[in-house]
Amino acid sequence: MKPITVLLAEDHPIVRHGLRMLLECEADIKVVGEAEDGRQAVQMAQELAPAVIIMDIAMPLLNGLEAAQQIVLAMPGAKVLILSAYSDDAFVHNVLAHGAAGYIAKQTAANILPEAIRRVHAGKPFLSSGISDRLFHHQRKARARGELAPEIKHPALTVREREVLQLIAEGKTNKEMADVLTISVKTVEKHRQNVMEKLNIHDTAGLTRHAIATRVIESSVNERSL
Repeated sequence: MKPITVLLAEDHPIVRHGLRMLLECEADIKVVGEAEDGRQAVQMAQELAPAVIIMDIAMPLLNGLEAAQQIVLAMPGAKVLILSAYSDDAFVHNVLAHGAAGYIAKQTAANILPEAIRRVHAGKPFLSSGISDRLFHHQRKARARGELAPEIKHPALTVREREVLQLIAEGKTNKEMADVLTISVKTVEKHRQNVMEKLNIHDTAGLTRHAIATRVIESSVNERSL
């Protein structure tokens, strides 16, 4: 029987190494690649076509949520399993709405990751038990009240504008953003202006605070901008 091929997308080398070591103990799972930022994860997913992509949310250059969405759009059959320290209901719901096949709290990953990989590979959703129980309870109450499940609200930024927002919050210059996105500096400036107008935020510190509040980046990524 062919092993389940896995791509690890995690920016911390020690965590990535630990995940690889954990999965190498499983005879039916094979790690075929490692990505250290979101853009590399998207590229490697398309090149390697792994059965399951393990994706950290807090990734540089392109966060895990955006990377997961791009992978699923490019590869409709892709199974993205999210790893995150965040576990509040609105955030989990938002991630699943963007095409993720499962969601694991990092605190429990060592105990359940192999099982989660097998489940999502078989086409079944997977959530950490605490998250699953809580979401089921809240969704049942919401249905009883005739309400929709919670969702994080974002202004109508395009995919490219969300990419630019993350890079701004990470402290990249317009030239650096142009290099990362392989577009001209003039185009970057236009996207930057669009982001500021749509969010009604006209300084880098404000954009960084917004990116942290909406979990585009973690607070530790660019605290100096605040």
